[in-house]
Amino acid sequence: MLDNLRIGLEASRDPKRRRAKEIPPAAIAKFPVLPSMYGRRGGDLSGGQQQQLAFARALAAEPELLVLDEPAEGIQPSIVQAIQEVIRGIADEGKTSILLIEQSLDFVRSVGDVFYIMEKGTIVWSGGREELDDPAVMRYLTI
Repeated sequence: MLDNLRIGLEASRDPKRRRAKEIPPAAIAKFPVLPSMYGRRGGDLSGGQQQQLAFARALAAEPELLVLDEPAEGIQPSIVQAIQEVIRGIADEGKTSILLIEQSLDFVRSVGDVFYIMEKGTIVWSGGREELDDPAVMRYLTI
């Protein structure tokens, strides 16, 4: 599993870090359960653990932009809550912008600042947290 984390370093802009294979402590600190699993293979982890591993792998490169595609999908509620807290923490640090693609409205409302609703590849609505009210949601997101 440690090698799985190190793959994330390949995207780092710091050549010294890539050569040394040093995973930034902050990437792992966000998911304290990971170090206890270093001896395991990534494929042997539960879905929630795999999601945390993928998240930490992406953070290892210390990106300016983090793209998350449905990080809560199929994950147990306690892990979803941990992921929400990590996303909020990253946003609060102010070093990394986050583009979150997610179908769970409750999830995006809990972590987002600016929202876009797309329909067939076109942005049909945008606004801040206070503007993402039920009428806006129902206009575009109901069946």
